[in-house]
Amino acid sequence: MSSQHTNDISGLPSVGADSPFRQEHVLRDEAPQFVLPLVVRIEKAEPPARTDALETAARAVLVLLTDERAHGEGEWAQAVRDWQDARIRKVVRRARGAEWRKAETLPGVTVHGDAAQVRVFPPVPLDGWPKELAKLQVSGTDLDDPEPVGVTAEPGLPVLWLNPGLDMSAGKAMAQAGHAAQLAWWELAEAERTAWQDSGFRLAVRTAPRERWAELSGSGLPVVRDAGFTEIAPGSATVVADHPALRARL
Repeated sequence: MSSQHTNDISGLPSVGADSPFRQEHVLRDEAPQFVLPLVVRIEKAEPPARTDALETAARAVLVLLTDERAHGEGEWAQAVRDWQDARIRKVVRRARGAEWRKAETLPGVTVHGDAAQVRVFPPVPLDGWPKELAKLQVSGTDLDDPEPVGVTAEPGLPVLWLNPGLDMSAGKAMAQAGHAAQLAWWELAEAERTAWQDSGFRLAVRTAPRERWAELSGSGLPVVRDAGFTEIAPGSATVVADHPALRARL
């Protein structure tokens, strides 16, 4: 995952200070690789709606990034630093019943949407997943929205725009939405971050209208470009992070 966001933000020295993409990290692929695990609860009888799951996953990434355990001398801080020094990988797995209850016993944070539940865990080595998570399935996160979701969102709400030309599973799209939220977070000034956090990281995930995708992806807003490990071709632009504070700088 990477960002093509190149706006001049030199007048905002606090912006992006914790982003590995603010400088050229030519050795990212040579660093030890970590992954951020997310687990979505999908019970057979009552699976969450797709958009609810995507929005909850994006919020979960932001909750992890702002957790006091992820900063300074916190117990997750070193893992988060190591993860951000390498490729920013996220993997979404699914759980139900006893699997979900076991996942909740591991250190992490459960984030609730309208009905969706997503638990995010501190980063782990790429080949060092806890056994309770390693056995969970990646496939099978094909969720649907029971009712059509309109293109518009509440005015003033950050919107993560999905590429209308890509066919992604719900799990893949959840990870991409999380990437986009993270890119937006890195580009915000401190006061802007505080305001977003105080709102509970309210946001919307929408599929961009086909006729708007070229404008959105070329606007200068943060764009997620996938590394191509799963489902889609390397370099594919998957999501545009359209935060009002970032749009105001265009």
